[in-house]
Amino acid sequence: MSTARTDAFGETISHLPPGVGAEHFIAAIDRMREAIGAENVHVDDATVRQYDDRFPVTDGDEFRGGAVVWPGSTADVQAIVRIANEFLIPLHAFSTGRNLGYGGSSPMVTGSVLLHLGKRMNRVLEINEKLAYAVVEPGVDYATLHRAVEESGAQLMIDPAELDWGSVIGNTMDHGVGYTPYGDHAMWRCGMEVVLPDGEVLRTGMGGLPESEAWHLYAGGIGPSVEGLFEQSNYGICTRMGMQLMPKPESAVTFAITFPREEDLAAIMEITLPLRIGMAPIQSVPIVRNIVFDAACVSRRDEWQQDPGPLTAEAKQRMIDALDSGYWILYGTCYGPRWQVDRYLEIIEGAYSQIEGARFETNETLPPAFGDRRADLLHARHLLNTGVPNRHSAAVFDWFPNAGHFFYAPVSAPSGPDAATQFSDTQRISDAYGKDYLAQFIIGLREMHHICLPLYDVTDQRSRAETLQMTRELITTGAQEGYGIYRTHNVLAEQVVETYRFNDHIQRAFAERIKDALDPNGILNPGKSGIWPERLRPNRSSR
Repeated sequence: MSTARTDAFGETISHLPPGVGAEHFIAAIDRMREAIGAENVHVDDATVRQYDDRFPVTDGDEFRGGAVVWPGSTADVQAIVRIANEFLIPLHAFSTGRNLGYGGSSPMVTGSVLLHLGKRMNRVLEINEKLAYAVVEPGVDYATLHRAVEESGAQLMIDPAELDWGSVIGNTMDHGVGYTPYGDHAMWRCGMEVVLPDGEVLRTGMGGLPESEAWHLYAGGIGPSVEGLFEQSNYGICTRMGMQLMPKPESAVTFAITFPREEDLAAIMEITLPLRIGMAPIQSVPIVRNIVFDAACVSRRDEWQQDPGPLTAEAKQRMIDALDSGYWILYGTCYGPRWQVDRYLEIIEGAYSQIEGARFETNETLPPAFGDRRADLLHARHLLNTGVPNRHSAAVFDWFPNAGHFFYAPVSAPSGPDAATQFSDTQRISDAYGKDYLAQFIIGLREMHHICLPLYDVTDQRSRAETLQMTRELITTGAQEGYGIYRTHNVLAEQVVETYRFNDHIQRAFAERIKDALDPNGILNPGKSGIWPERLRPNRSSR
């Protein structure tokens, strides 16, 4: 809903929540200003629009905030939550808002007050070298944590996400991943402080015992373990979190294995599983990319093909030749004493040599060289896999002018047939829509995330609409094959939740029972992950 009403500061309020009048909204905003300072509460369009999705999908006022607040402490968050309850104003809390491809900092409910936690709550609160953990606030991104650890002199290594600007807390709360042995971020978070929807503060696990020194060492406590309930949900606002860190290894060597043929994918996956499931010899979280993804990190599309249609086999072969690469590229890292690393590398190279034409390189055998794009790709992965955040992969945003993207992110077993089916389906559907297929398989211990980026021109309504429709078709097709999405964009949330349909969508019903118990006024991130409070549940039918 839009309005031209102004508040006491003369600022125009452009968007209001459903069923909320301008005067009522202004009264709530005034109370928030009193609580945390007028300089930390804004309704002017220029400020609020900075929080629109950087990669807009739809036209109009959908997914836009009505105001933004910048709390500086847990107490500030409590105050804002209590005021929101009093006035029945929806809040949309986020850490840094860099959740690109998943909606960024945009809310599910237009007119929500945007609670930008990371603007002022951006401290590294503790680094414990002996017990290998750090405690952070929501605004601490991977670059900041890495810098703090290095400056402390602690012999510890963080696990960065793909891009250094992501929030440590935000990424973890959305089930994000990295690439070192600590790549499953939710596995290594330990001890949260959470503001509940009524404004009360909860410390999870051992944090419930004020005298305990094990809050960030052991995630359990007495009774149910609740930390996972706050991930991808709208049950609370995490204001601090412990992250366990990896001790720096004696040595680390990153390898890249190239495979010449598209049809090699199934064999790559079948060889990878036994090397990965025992956590050795492949110790990192390995990724398998197609040549298009790698090329997008070091070049622009028009270098390979001028035609806007699907990339031809000839264009892909030109990429392979120019980058001295393969159709598929597997990246991973080995860690530990040098003798152990050398032995692991030997085992890995021998295993993949079963695939004809496989070629094995390391960051040592392929040193950095000006203009060597293949080496550039390998050394960017080496930095990431040794705990040094970077934004090398952000170059995909320049694959063509004004590029934005969704994420299509199904999960499956890390098997050859599953990878081949997903690749075949995604390539076929992408070709039908004339879109490029940037494929990346992230291989966990017993599962595989297929992360691909449907790209579109954010300035072109037709391009946006076609890519949205294509992504919907990918979701439907994947679900029919048994591949569930683990994380998604706002505009796709309802469709994804609908695919989780066992026992008449009991997962969603259960989640909403918890929502109604914890947040009876339905003020906190309504609609997040398809979880709607009772009073706003009719909104689901319009999505």
